[in-house]
Amino acid sequence: MATIPVGILGLLLEHPLRTLFATPLAAAIFLTVNGLVLAAGEVLRRRSTRAVEPAVVGAHAHAVSDEPPERALAALTSREAAGIGVIQSLALLAGISRSGVTMVGGLLRGLSHEDAAKFAFLLATPVILAAGVLKLPTLAGPQGEGMHGQILVGALVAGVAAYLSVKFLTRYFTTRTLTPFAVYCLVVGVLSIIRFA
Repeated sequence: MATIPVGILGLLLEHPLRTLFATPLAAAIFLTVNGLVLAAGEVLRRRSTRAVEPAVVGAHAHAVSDEPPERALAALTSREAAGIGVIQSLALLAGISRSGVTMVGGLLRGLSHEDAAKFAFLLATPVILAAGVLKLPTLAGPQGEGMHGQILVGALVAGVAAYLSVKFLTRYFTTRTLTPFAVYCLVVGVLSIIRFA
């Protein structure tokens, strides 16, 4: 369900957006926007903290938790999953992180960082595979002449790197947040805007 929106929007808008925003300055601006989105996601998640008051048998005291309530990944409804899929469509803009904005969508629906990361990687897999399949005719045709070996090696290296990255980041997000990535995107984005403006 969550991959349907980005699939449809990708087919309809990928070429127009690439033509319209295929400049270094546009990518720098969207990288800065990406940093703002990641930072805003963390702020909004913390603000969503609400008191959890479990009943205490035989007592009038209440325990209040400072941690944001977290939902299980399986508790997401189809509508919520589709909504996160729409958010993933922002990655059609150069400079926007597909996994980053998808994680923000998951965090805003109450997922933990770890579950939001897992969901983001699950959503990205079919989209990236579909994009690769759509490029196969071009790569197998005259435009890919003489590059098939390099393309195959590049695809294998990219696959291994993606697998290792997913393993590392899934473990990373068990205890950490998106804040370092937000800071990085903001700093590099602003410097790039200055460079290309």
